[in-house]
Amino acid sequence: MDRFKGALIVGFLRLFALLPWSMVQRMGALIGWLMWKLPNRSREVARINLARCFPELDEKRQQQLLGDSLQQIGKTFTESACAWIWPADKTLRLVKEVEGLEVLEQALASGKGVVGITSHLGNWEVLNHFYCAQCKPIIFYRPPKLKAVDELLQKQRVQLGNRVAPSTREGILSVIKEVRRGGSVGIPADPEPSESSGVFVPFFATQALTSKFVPGMLTGGKAVGVFLHALRLEDGSGFKVILEAAPQEMYSEDVNVAVASMSRMIESYVRRWPSQYMWTMKRFKKRPAGEARWY
Repeated sequence: MDRFKGALIVGFLRLFALLPWSMVQRMGALIGWLMWKLPNRSREVARINLARCFPELDEKRQQQLLGDSLQQIGKTFTESACAWIWPADKTLRLVKEVEGLEVLEQALASGKGVVGITSHLGNWEVLNHFYCAQCKPIIFYRPPKLKAVDELLQKQRVQLGNRVAPSTREGILSVIKEVRRGGSVGIPADPEPSESSGVFVPFFATQALTSKFVPGMLTGGKAVGVFLHALRLEDGSGFKVILEAAPQEMYSEDVNVAVASMSRMIESYVRRWPSQYMWTMKRFKKRPAGEARWY
C-alpha cells in the first residue's frame, strides 16, 4: 500500500511540474483555498497557531490571515513539486532578486565552517537549490514516511553536487563533522525537537521548544552562521533570496541566550512575511510543565 501511495504522490508531483508557472501558482492557491474552506486538521492547527501568535488581530483579520496563509502553503506545495522534478538550473531562474549575498561569500571565505540557517518560511526547496549553487553543503532534513517520495527528494536535492543528511544519529554526526572540518551545512531551525534536544524560549511572546543544535555548532568560534530565506514575490513571478549574518548572541556559550537569539531572528522574518510561514506545522506541540496542550 505504501508503495502505491508513494507512486501516486510522485505521479501528481510530476503532473504539477508539467504546468506553466502561472498555472502552478493558481493551482497552489486553489489547493490552499480548499484547505481554508473545507474542514481539515491542518486548517485547525493553523487557526490555533495564528490566534495564539497574533492575539492583537480581531477575528476578521485573523481569518483573512488564515486564508492567505493556507493559499501560500498551497503554492509552496505546487512550487516544491517543480523544484523536486525540474533540473536545478530551471528552478534557479525563478530567483529574481538576491539581498545580502556578500554575507555568505564572506562566511565561505573565512576558512571556518558555515551553518546556513533557515525556517519554514517562503519556499525552502527553491532556497535549497540556491544555497547549493553557492557552495556544496550537506542539507539536513527529515525524511518523509513514503520511500518513493524520500528517494525522489534525495535524488533531486543533490543535483548540484551537494549531499543530504537525514535527521538520524548518523546524519547529525555527519553534519557536525562537516562543520568542524570547515565545510558548509544547511539546517531548518524551527521544527520542534525532542525535549532533551531543545529549550523553551520565546517565539511570538509564547514559550516554544527550540533546538539547541544550530547554536551549539556556532559556539567556540569554529563556524559562522548565515540566515537564508527564499520569499515569494508578490507578483508570483519568482522569489527573492535574503541572506543575513547570525547575530552575535547566537555565538554565546549560554545556551538559553543563543537559542533565544535564533528564535528572535526567525520571528523577525515571520513577522515581516506572516502569510508565507507554514502555520500548519505543530510548532507548539510540546508545552512547559503544567501547561495545557494546544492541539
